[in-house]
Amino acid sequence: MRIDLHTHSSVSDGTDTPTRLVLKAQAAGLDVIALTDHDTLLGLDEAAEAGRRVGVKVLAGVEVSTQLRGAEVHLLGYGIGQHDEAFNEELARGRASREQRLPAMLTRLAALGLPLDLSEVMAQRKSANVTVGRPHVADAMVARGYVANRDEAFAKYLDRTGPAYVPRSMVDLGRGIDLIHEAGGAAVLAHPGIREMAEALTGDVIAGLTSEHGLDGIEVDYPLHDASTRDLYHRIGARLGLVRTGGSDYHGSGKVDHPLGVATARESAYRELLRRIRSHGGLAPV
Repeated sequence: MRIDLHTHSSVSDGTDTPTRLVLKAQAAGLDVIALTDHDTLLGLDEAAEAGRRVGVKVLAGVEVSTQLRGAEVHLLGYGIGQHDEAFNEELARGRASREQRLPAMLTRLAALGLPLDLSEVMAQRKSANVTVGRPHVADAMVARGYVANRDEAFAKYLDRTGPAYVPRSMVDLGRGIDLIHEAGGAAVLAHPGIREMAEALTGDVIAGLTSEHGLDGIEVDYPLHDASTRDLYHRIGARLGLVRTGGSDYHGSGKVDHPLGVATARESAYRELLRRIRSHGGLAPV
């Protein structure tokens, strides 16, 4: 069984519709995917329907941006129902904060000699439901010819150390875990070995999140984790009794080095994740 527990569609910052994503997963030989769009659950019904047609199981998921002492930490929630009021309110705040910072980012880009109109950014959405954020700014920069691709836009201008970056409000990491549990889901740290997450998520911090908030898992197998990083988080996860998951972080053409299935979860880890979801009262894959 081949299982990819970290994918994105055009409902957030991927480039494939949920249906197209599932069809590509089938073509890649995947049996299970989790759709984990940023701050939204809106693509899940479409993905699940496509999965039923072609025989790919779709696990409901979401990726939530949280903060830990000023560092941005991404958190994956699995098995979450779409009708939990508190969780949906937090997701809505996350989406709003992404859009509210856009004018300030465009002002900074203009000062750098790279003017963009907000309408150009909004035009990069695939539909009106899409969460708009930095990837869409990057796509507008590509369309203007300022950069060759998203990676260049982020590396030169939009990453957290870039001259056009503007911070946004995010829920505290511990509260994010609690919200996922309250919505019936299992909480897993996403790609802990990249960017500022590698410094913020020490072994002691992860242990504290496990004992104080019941953290369920940690994403170990990830395209940007080298062998030593994977070994480190595998050992930390094993010591703390965490599920050690894996996923590609597929974004379609938005991240060229993250093809579907490039990193996968072991079947035993997937079964344990499902057990955790059931223990929280969450949803099985469909």
